[in-house]
Amino acid sequence: MGLFSRKSSNAEPARDERMAELGRDYAIARRHRDTRAMNRIMREIGTDKSVTDLNDFRAGQESYDSIPPIPRKRRK
Repeated sequence: MGLFSRKSSNAEPARDERMAELGRDYAIARRHRDTRAMNRIMREIGTDKSVTDLNDFRAGQESYDSIPPIPRKRRK
């Protein structure tokens, strides 16, 4: 109501932190080629989740994928 209201009109919807954490765990497992963990996470998610949950899952994956891998020294 006020002229100097501090509330933002484009408030971001609440994120499901559990789904974002599962997305990060999935990205970590994929980077380390841990198929057992990847399958466990996908079973835990299932197919009955809403679109917003899947968006949070993807956001968690992208947050980990944006970190570049550490270059390893060559083994001789």
